[in-house]
Amino acid sequence: MKHLLLICLIFILNGCGIAYKPITIHDDGSGNIRVVPLTIETVMEANKSEYEPLSLPNAFFQNVRVEGQIRDLNVLPKFILEPQKFSGTIETNLPKPFQSQPYIIGVGDVVMLSTPQAGSIAEALNGILATQNRRQGYTVQDDGSLSIPDIGRLVIGGLTLQEAEGAVFRQLVEAGVAPSFSIEVVEFNSQSVAISGDVLTPGIEPITIEPLYLDHAISRKGGVTVSDPSFTVIRLYRNGSIYQLSGADLYSQDVARKILLTDGDRIVVGVTHEYDNILGSRQQARENFTRERELATEAKLNEVKSVLSQLEIGAIEREYVYIIGEVKTQSRFTLPFQHKAVLADALLNGGGVASLSGNPEQIYVLRRASDPLEYAPITALHLDSTNAANFLLATRLELRPKDVIFVGTQPVTNWNRIINQIIPSLALQDINLPSY
Repeated sequence: MKHLLLICLIFILNGCGIAYKPITIHDDGSGNIRVVPLTIETVMEANKSEYEPLSLPNAFFQNVRVEGQIRDLNVLPKFILEPQKFSGTIETNLPKPFQSQPYIIGVGDVVMLSTPQAGSIAEALNGILATQNRRQGYTVQDDGSLSIPDIGRLVIGGLTLQEAEGAVFRQLVEAGVAPSFSIEVVEFNSQSVAISGDVLTPGIEPITIEPLYLDHAISRKGGVTVSDPSFTVIRLYRNGSIYQLSGADLYSQDVARKILLTDGDRIVVGVTHEYDNILGSRQQARENFTRERELATEAKLNEVKSVLSQLEIGAIEREYVYIIGEVKTQSRFTLPFQHKAVLADALLNGGGVASLSGNPEQIYVLRRASDPLEYAPITALHLDSTNAANFLLATRLELRPKDVIFVGTQPVTNWNRIINQIIPSLALQDINLPSY
């Protein structure tokens, strides 16, 4: 047994010169292989070689061919959205103009009475105490009156603001006090007009001390929503009569066409029958296009599934880089569509350099000349990543189809492998060692 072990040991030692030699790449002297260390300059030179990545199959694009034309499924055809100019005329019927009248205080209005600050309103109105004003709001009740503490009830409904001031003054005089006050309307709730139809925010618009004209009232509600005012008809309902004008005339500079509104007026903003027909056609076109888009999307989805299946079985042309040597997984790296991959992508995709056997000092990208008739030379782009900073070069070096990435072995790797092959052959488990 000792003689057998001695023979094996002699055999192993004699083979150390061969077993300890690492696998690497070097110039072979014939000029067929040219080793080029990777630097910023050599990376830029290597990247200059012409290469255009494969394009994605058409199935992955949103555009489809409809009626012989390329169309984006997300874009509605323009002609559906833009009606033509109004071809007809809108009969204008305006109400008789009238002069603006002073505001009449009514039920629900809130009147603010401002008096000098005092313990009671009677004292304040008499000017006995401090001169700081106290503001108090009073709502006009359903009988048109206000109820003021220490003064009593005062009817101002149906009066103008000037008449209301006179009524307050007279009642204070009758009460035997010297009046010192001011009065104003702060909430206008008794008079209003209603605005509905094709405006941004339909609703009620109050009539205030300031005269309210038709164009102002519509503007306060956000304006007309129809893009082309020539299709707009504005109707005014007043005391059983109907008046109308076109949207184009609404903001006319003609003073005679400015319509003063009064309490109870109702404004309806509508569109012409021609525009209704256009809207109907547009809606039908939208529905047709939506249905067309649904069918096209379904067909596109089926096409994508088919292409994915073809990609899985390799029925669609792809470009590859081959990774060999001391890596965690020797494999074939598929170059992506649309953009270029770099050395770091391929190395890390396969798990990187094998930690025990791989030599980070010996990483090569083997690349043959672009002309297939040229058999030499082969360029071996050499990356030494023992300095981790050099790995940044791997993030810059672009890969080309049929590149071969090779990682060399550690110097001791072959020796370890020979030992692992020899030791089992000794069949030590069958040797009966002497027992003590």
